[in-house]
Amino acid sequence: MVASTNINRSQSAAQELEVVDFKQPSLMNATEMAGGFDMQDNKFFQQRVHFIGIGGSGMCGLAQMLAQMGAIVSGSDRAESAATQKLEKMGIAISYQQTVADFPQDAQYVVHSAAVKPDHPELSQARQAGAKIFKYAQMLGQVMQIKHGIAIAGTHGKSTTTSMVAYILSQAGMDPSYIIGASSRQLGGSAHGGAGNYFIAEACEFDRSFLNLRPRLAAVTNIESDHLDYYRNIEEITAAFGEFMSQVDADGVIITNSENQWCLQAAAKAKASVETYGLTGAPDWLANDIQSENGRLSYEVSYGGARVGRLALRIPGRHNIGNSLVAAALARHCHVPWDVIASAIEAFTGADRRSELLGQLGGITIMDDYAHHPTEIRTTLAGLREFYQPQRLICVFQPHQHSRTRSLLEEFSLAFGDADMIIIPDIYIARDSEADIKAVNAQHLVDRLVANGRYGRYIPAFPEVVAALKLELKSGDLVVSMGAGPVWEITHELVRRL
Repeated sequence: MVASTNINRSQSAAQELEVVDFKQPSLMNATEMAGGFDMQDNKFFQQRVHFIGIGGSGMCGLAQMLAQMGAIVSGSDRAESAATQKLEKMGIAISYQQTVADFPQDAQYVVHSAAVKPDHPELSQARQAGAKIFKYAQMLGQVMQIKHGIAIAGTHGKSTTTSMVAYILSQAGMDPSYIIGASSRQLGGSAHGGAGNYFIAEACEFDRSFLNLRPRLAAVTNIESDHLDYYRNIEEITAAFGEFMSQVDADGVIITNSENQWCLQAAAKAKASVETYGLTGAPDWLANDIQSENGRLSYEVSYGGARVGRLALRIPGRHNIGNSLVAAALARHCHVPWDVIASAIEAFTGADRRSELLGQLGGITIMDDYAHHPTEIRTTLAGLREFYQPQRLICVFQPHQHSRTRSLLEEFSLAFGDADMIIIPDIYIARDSEADIKAVNAQHLVDRLVANGRYGRYIPAFPEVVAALKLELKSGDLVVSMGAGPVWEITHELVRRL
């Protein structure tokens, strides 16, 4: 049975959150939570930490964060990138040869990405030198141990919710540390090593990497079938999320989705108190009286049956009601005043590649989104149609992984109901076996789209897609690129050409 926090439930519907008796998520009081982290009082201060594959997603953010916490950071990668250039501007030395000579012999800690093979020259040298070696996810867990961790997990919504929590706490003057799977212009990037006590991290379920984390506060936004190249089925996925929830501090709090049966099943493993959120029924955190004005959404928040206040969103999509409600709940458990939460959420413009507006030219709206799962596609397209109300909505979707496309083919074919035209380039290959590659291709998805009454086109290469769009687009159209691969190149090039 899901536990509930100790709530002083008033009968007044107008009760404000400030008088609700919250269970405290840690032993800190409000003053300690607001700041006071001693940068010199951590085991990485003035320690040499070397990153192999420093330009990778997550790795660059963690390297930045440790450098800001006083570590002496260096790294290597196969090629220069925007991520490595940013780190070099911070004074971090990076080599691009990845040989034994590039390994600093005085490194106490070595962090490597999952893509680095065991026989990598620098990794072999690190073993000989006696350095402590960690995978990225393991080091993330090590850093969380020296701060008060907030971890946001779930099949969908992690990056947006994590960005939103980081933004709220930053606006509250708490200077949190954070690592997010997407960059945010408002935050100045995807990572920060702050002077405050909180460390906010996006917790990824692939490879069970989130099991390296031991947070004080956590959220699980939803659980669905995904990463089926790693997990066998939804039951195994749910079991992994249950194990993640069981690792949240027993004195802490977990926020999870009352409308997702798998979330409730996983929450039964929790030692921490569990609070639910949702748009229907009687969850602890309820979003109701949802209003839409020119696509801009707002809603009332109730906690424990008592009215808290109203939240308004700048970002499109009804799925962001849930994301913002989770962010508000987590921030409130961090003692952030409600007026600060409401102001920050209304000002929040989103994370990169999450319904990101690239340009509006000649009456044509051009956007990009990371959606690569059927649920994400369906909710994002619905949000874009409601918010922008285009005459035509054209989606360029690049499937990510043959294995995901194969296992969810029918779900993908039904996810584009709000699109007037769907263009499918070749599938992005990631961790795919030869059997997966042979089993399904982009034309198979187009065939299923057409069979379900959608207008789908298979255009294999990105330059051909750009050329086709230039001929097709007219005033009143909205075109959005979608996928976890480099499909964003199409819409970025389209903006340049138009």
